Amino acid sequence: MKISVIAHPNAKKSHIEQDLLGTLHVYVHEPPLEGKANKAVIESLAAHFHTKKANVFLIAGEKSKNKVIEIIEM
Repeated sequence: MKISVIAHPNAKKSHIEQDLLGTLHVYVHEPPLEGKANKAVIESLAAHFHTKKANVFLIAGEKSKNKVIEIIEM
């Protein structure tokens, strides 16, 4: 399944929220340097969807807050 997420790096508290349009907002504590925030977003989504990190892929938006994530369901 492919989902659209909006990443919020440098957040005080790491959590995931869904807005009224169904877009997931992923708040992570890590800064957007050297892929640290992307890695944290993947880890947060894997925990949220109860799957392994290896099943979560960043498809688009590596350097953007708007990202497309693919989650392979096993």
